[in-house]
Amino acid sequence: MGRPMTGAVQAGAARPMTAVSAAGYSSSLTRGPAFDPLGQARGPAPPLEDKNEDTPEEKIKILEKKVNDLVLESCIAQSSGNFQLALEKAKEASRKERTLVRQREQSDKADQINIDLYGSVLLNLANQYENNEMYPEALQNYKLIVKNRLLQNAGRFNVSMANIYVKQQNYMEAIKLYQKALDQIPNTFKELKMKIMENIGLVFVRIGQYPKAIIYFEDIMSQSPNTKTGYNLVLCYYAIGDKERMKKGFQKLISVPLGFDEDKYIPSNDDDSTDMFTEAIQNDKLHQMERNLKQRSEKYIMTAAKLIAPAIETTFAAGFDWSVDVVKSSQYTDLADDLEIIKAVTYLRQKDFNQAIETLKTFEKKDTRAKSTAGTNLSFLYFLEEDYEQAERYADVAMSTDRYNPGALNNKGCTVFVKQEYEKAAEFFKEALRNDSSCTEALYNLGLTYKKLNRLEESVDCFLKHHAILRNSAEVMYQLANLYPSLLEDPQQAIQWLMHVISVSPTDCGVLAKLGQLFDDEGDESQALHHYTESFRHFPCDIGVAAWLGTYYFKKQYFEKAIKYFERATLIQECFTDVTVSFFNVRSRFAPQGITTQALETYKETHQRFPEDIECLTFLVRLTNDMGLEEVQEYANKLKKAEKMREVREQRMKAGREGSGRGWREGSAGSAASEMDVKAVPHPESKQLDPLLDSGGDRSHSGGSAKGERLSAKMRSLPVSNEPYETSAPKELDAFYVDPLGPQMERPKTGRQEAGGGR
Repeated sequence: MGRPMTGAVQAGAARPMTAVSAAGYSSSLTRGPAFDPLGQARGPAPPLEDKNEDTPEEKIKILEKKVNDLVLESCIAQSSGNFQLALEKAKEASRKERTLVRQREQSDKADQINIDLYGSVLLNLANQYENNEMYPEALQNYKLIVKNRLLQNAGRFNVSMANIYVKQQNYMEAIKLYQKALDQIPNTFKELKMKIMENIGLVFVRIGQYPKAIIYFEDIMSQSPNTKTGYNLVLCYYAIGDKERMKKGFQKLISVPLGFDEDKYIPSNDDDSTDMFTEAIQNDKLHQMERNLKQRSEKYIMTAAKLIAPAIETTFAAGFDWSVDVVKSSQYTDLADDLEIIKAVTYLRQKDFNQAIETLKTFEKKDTRAKSTAGTNLSFLYFLEEDYEQAERYADVAMSTDRYNPGALNNKGCTVFVKQEYEKAAEFFKEALRNDSSCTEALYNLGLTYKKLNRLEESVDCFLKHHAILRNSAEVMYQLANLYPSLLEDPQQAIQWLMHVISVSPTDCGVLAKLGQLFDDEGDESQALHHYTESFRHFPCDIGVAAWLGTYYFKKQYFEKAIKYFERATLIQECFTDVTVSFFNVRSRFAPQGITTQALETYKETHQRFPEDIECLTFLVRLTNDMGLEEVQEYANKLKKAEKMREVREQRMKAGREGSGRGWREGSAGSAASEMDVKAVPHPESKQLDPLLDSGGDRSHSGGSAKGERLSAKMRSLPVSNEPYETSAPKELDAFYVDPLGPQMERPKTGRQEAGGGR
């Protein structure tokens, strides 16, 4: 029925409306203002008023922004390495900052000076002066910062000034400022204080005050231990010779925690999401930083162990055994095998090869990463002993443990090279280079292999790449000097490369002799004389050099000098016939000058040393005949017998004379820069263990028979005078010797590694 109605309702009357009208709304257009809450009906807003930049406040704001921008530009230039531009920007920022301060003072707003901006400008300027090595100006600006008490923590900049004094080697002043900074820095900055204490200890080490340095290092190791400080502490103990403290310091060093957990990078294989996360962080920046930290710690430990092992016990072997036991019980257990490798290398340095081999053989049954390194070193040792079967065996062992070991691949290639399987050797050398492009030994051996295969262009490419990596390798430059005349027929290129060799090894007599030969072939006798003389000065036992010098001075009619060189040659190799012929010709020059008696005595003495020499007997017959001596018939009979014996000897050596003119020329290089065929692979950290291998050049044959043949031809081409004691042109004598067993096998260089190589 509903609610009862209130009030009287007239009959026929409409019910009144009770709703309230909305604000601002009207049903009629004529009633009230239109609904316009945003005021859009009144038209567009008036334009903004222009900012008045002439006011002091606006000028100060604009200038302050310019100063900040200049400081930022200076920092960016410094980060890009343009220190000069950074200094210019810093100076400009300093000038504008002073202008800003003056404007504030003129505007009576000196109390609003931005002290932080002042400090940043001054600090940046000091840094840029220091980067440009303008140390007095940098110190002046740092002092302004330290003296300003309004700047917070300004005392820490004493460290910056102390660093500059260290660079200037003013160590006492540096220590004072370090200690002052240590006192002014609050204890809340613990890490910074530890770094300052470390700097103080290092400065004490610089001036040799090891006990004071030990105090600071021990304090750091007790509060905040780290491997770098522990390593420095062990070095100080070693410097003062305290064995017990060396042991304690080493134990502290290996007990320093790494500061991170490596297990988080190992996949669990239980949860896919966890494995995905582990895979994502395997090679991120944090993991790379942690790996670098671990590698640095291992380097400190290995270096400290190598240093103290010979000092802490009566023998170095006992010291290494103690170090190995300590390392095995620490978190660096993998380093124990590396220490064993270093122990074997130490045996090698002391030339105790048996102990070294026994130590390395202990790794043969171990399944560790050091097995490959031990196999490489064993292969190297057996190769030096020319036991190529064992060398190949241990190279295979090293390769089976680590197929990507470049040293093992290089050794394998060397053993194959010895078998003259050059194509197969080249494949091993190329594989070693694919695994490690910095393995210069494999690159050198590959060049020599191509040379054996007569692929000269590829050989030159290999040696040029090697030269680009190692600019001062005399062996590489000598190989290039030997290849260019064969490849391009350009002796000038060979001369240039040999000049580079001389700049690196100025006392190499073989290279000097080779240069003299090239200049002689080019007709430059002055340069040839210079280099032959230098070669003779460094190595006066080269027959070819002495013979050339004697011939040169003989042609120039300096007979006294010529005699000196020919006498030297006859002392070196008494059976070198060409030299004795030249010596006889020189003596014949003295006979017309009234020195016949001296010449006769010389020929008699020479006949006693060379009883079958035909030229000597010929001169004796002529001299005794001209002087009317009774010995003429005796010498004539001896001459006939010698000629018959010579004919028999020539018939016997006829077959071996045809191809023998080649070997001696290659041997003229003499020393380490001679025709070296294969190079040993040294471990990157053990260059001092690289032994001298057979270089394929024999000093006693430097100059060779090819050179002697050329000198003999020159002697025969000398002008013949009409003097009574001048003999006719000597017949060509055979001075060659062919080894019936053939040439000696050339030995390639091998590779080996030592501790830490991981190859």
